[in-house]
Amino acid sequence: VQLQASGGGLVQPGGSLRLSCAASGFILHAYAIGWFRQAPGKELEWVSGISSSDGRLYYAKSVEGRFTISRDNHKNTAYLQMNSLKPDDTAIYYCAAVAGGWGRLVEKREYDVWGQGTLVTVSS
Repeated sequence: VQLQASGGGLVQPGGSLRLSCAASGFILHAYAIGWFRQAPGKELEWVSGISSSDGRLYYAKSVEGRFTISRDNHKNTAYLQMNSLKPDDTAIYYCAAVAGGWGRLVEKREYDVWGQGTLVTVSS
């Protein structure tokens, strides 16, 4: 059971990136998915999530309207499309999953599978 996050990099303010979270060893659509981030010197912050039961999408206010979470069941992969990036979005981004999870899951302890993180740097 493993998650592999990728897609991070250096981007200018106003730019876009798409992060991927590939699952292996389990069927991702049966799990709730969450994206978190941790900026330098700051605590882990929940960014976005998908409920497993109804596929409902959730966003933190800081990213709503700019980020889009999605899931491709055929590829067993989740995504985080990030547009209009700001320097404050600079962080290591992690994807996480929990079997059968539903609703707005914003706490780290609510997830039991974690990816290794991918670094996003927004700078000119």
